[in-house]
Amino acid sequence: MMRLLSRYDKKGGLNLVRLWREWESVVGAEVAELARPLGHKEGTLVLFAQDSIAAQQLTYYVPELLDRVNSFFGNLVFDKVRFELLDGRVPLGLQARAESSPRGLRTKKPSNLGGLIGKFDPDTAVGRCYLAYVRYFSSLPDEGAANDANTSPEGASRRRK
Repeated sequence: MMRLLSRYDKKGGLNLVRLWREWESVVGAEVAELARPLGHKEGTLVLFAQDSIAAQQLTYYVPELLDRVNSFFGNLVFDKVRFELLDGRVPLGLQARAESSPRGLRTKKPSNLGGLIGKFDPDTAVGRCYLAYVRYFSSLPDEGAANDANTSPEGASRRRK
């Protein structure tokens, strides 16, 4: 199959796919943990870094990264590396993970839901948040109330002026 696809691959995209898949073995486990490929543009390899500190540290390894990546291809493919932060993007070779709550954990409607309505000014941030909290839990089906819901100030320390 790869032989057939390689006939139609004029821009070398299949080699890039191989690099993305073998990224850890090409650059090493330590570097692969800090940076993964996001893509490329012309002669620039675009990598994501977990944070700005990792990106800064990895800039010292750019010549070695370029050497390893170009050795993987057998010729000069990239001459620059650019590090970026993820900002919601998914690195190549990793699949997007749907954000979901762990199985078996369900949000239960508190037994004393709405007990503080009228105690907070609805024009303040706290009042609006509490009303949104009540609206959210009101939309859930009744499956028994949670005993540890924190909807009232009982037992909570109060700060006095």
